[in-house]
Amino acid sequence: MRLIVALSVAVLLAVFLLYTSFAGGATPSVRPSQLSGNIGSDVSLAGVVVGPIEGDARGEGLRFLLKDFDGETVVRVVYMGRVPDLFKEDRHIFLKGVFQGSGVVENSRVLGEFLGEPDSMVTKCPSKYEPPEDGHPQP
Repeated sequence: MRLIVALSVAVLLAVFLLYTSFAGGATPSVRPSQLSGNIGSDVSLAGVVVGPIEGDARGEGLRFLLKDFDGETVVRVVYMGRVPDLFKEDRHIFLKGVFQGSGVVENSRVLGEFLGEPDSMVTKCPSKYEPPEDGHPQP
């Protein structure tokens, strides 16, 4: 009888662990063109930084435009917190936050602002992930 109770508890704990790891903590990852369906929701936004970059991340907030990797849709981003050293125009970035706006796309611009979660920005150095010019992989 004790074995059956212990196995039942172990199975319940395993199901709970699987549920929380897959469904409980998932944050959708979107691009600027996909923000219209995620108004007011926590999302992870990915794109390419386009200028101008204005403001201060430690003061009123760093402001810039973020564009789809392979499209023309852009959204205005306001970010406060730590800025990675590699942050600049034409850099691929990922950040968490909330989109506040209408979600309407007008002239390839999403109307509204994406408010970045403090200290959530991560940059990706494109040259590190592109093949070398000679086409041969590096050791």
